[in-house]
This record gives sequence, C-alpha cells and structure tokens, in this order.
Amino acid sequence: MVSMRNCFAMTVVALALVAKVSQGIFLEEVKVVKKIPTTHKVVALTVDDGPHYKTTPDLLKVLKEKNVKVTMFVLGQNVKEHPELVAQAAQDGHEIATHAYTHNPLTKMSQAECAAELDKTEAILKKIEIKPHLFRPPGGLYNDAVIKEADKHSYTTVLWSVDPKDWQRPSVEKVVNTVTTTVEPGSIVLLHDGQYPLPTIIDNLRANGYTFVTISELLEYYEVRETGLFSYLNYQKILLN
Repeated sequence: MVSMRNCFAMTVVALALVAKVSQGIFLEEVKVVKKIPTTHKVVALTVDDGPHYKTTPDLLKVLKEKNVKVTMFVLGQNVKEHPELVAQAAQDGHEIATHAYTHNPLTKMSQAECAAELDKTEAILKKIEIKPHLFRPPGGLYNDAVIKEADKHSYTTVLWSVDPKDWQRPSVEKVVNTVTTTVEPGSIVLLHDGQYPLPTIIDNLRANGYTFVTISELLEYYEVRETGLFSYLNYQKILLN
C-alpha cells in the first residue's frame, strides 16, 4: 500500500509539472487574448480611444467613486494632446495600454508604417513614464504582420469577448443589457471613452457577484481545466485513502 501511495504521489507531481508546462506553452501559442478561462467571477473592463478632454475626466471620476480599475487602450495622437489625463489615469491605478497612434487599420499598412504607429505611441507614453505591455489593434483588425510587430515590442495583443457596440450609440438599456447578460467569468468588455452608461454597468455586474480587474490581473486567473485523467487520479486518491 505504501508503495502504491508513493507511486501515486510521484505520478501526480509529474502530471502537475506537465500541466504547468502545457499552460505555459498554451499561453505562448495564443497570440491574441479575447477571454481568460477561469471559474472565478472576474471581469475586465477596457476603454478604448481616449483620452478626450471632455469625457475622460468624467470617466476617471466615476471609476474613482466606484473604486474600479480598468485598462485603457489609448491612442498616441490623443495622448500627445492630453498627456496629463493619461498620467492622472495611471496615478489612479488604471492600466495604460496602446491602441496605436491614429486608429487607422494597421492591416492596410506596410510593416514600417505599422511599426511607426507603435513606436510613436510608446515614445509619447515614455515621456510620462509609462511603458505599455498590452496592445489592441484599432478596430480589432490584425494579421500575421501586425501580430509580428506587436511581438517585437513585447506586447500581448488583447481583443474582447463582450461588445455592446456602444460606438453605434444604441440605447442605454441595450448597452447595459448586452453587457450584463453576456459577461461570464474571465470576460473582457469593450467600451469606448464617453460612449456608455458606466455606473449602471458596474452596479449591475457587482450585483451579479463580479469583481473588476485589469487585463494584467485577469491573466493571472488563467486556469488549466481538469482533464479526464486528473479526474481519474483524484478518484484513485480517494480509494487509496
């Protein structure tokens, strides 16, 4: 019996190591993150296209009142005009990520033009002591060349799993309903600066038991799903005990 226990323990350790390695390989192979597999009720709100001098201050005020941190995918050309707003967002604890410079489709650019979009934005953010690690291509449009350029900058490319299409200016009720009914554990919500009923979205998701995290925090919740083999080993463990 002791021998069987030792054998079982060694097998579990070996398989745990394999699972950990497999997780790492999976994350390396995934070039675009849209959602994180997790059983925890966590959700990441992301805000695109800022900063805007009219709407971003209101956004930051609401987020501070609600004690929620978001990930802001900012446009370089807008940061150039209002770096103080991005600096304030970072100071408030929000995650700052790059959305390129002009919001023009990177898929229609040459490799050099695409690189310039990322380089210019990073240079502007560097002036306010921010180094982005996350990237969202404008319009969510990408190809191998865009992903390759993001990799050169050591960026993780992030899209979304919930899109209320707030930029089309639907009714407040429709935006809130879309987000509230489609969010799942590990969801990434796409929102745009100044285009959404944020307080209601936050209140509704909290009422449903969700906790708000940034994208970088969300990535820490990645879970390796239990396989049939692990279920079998757990059953054997019960028998041995």
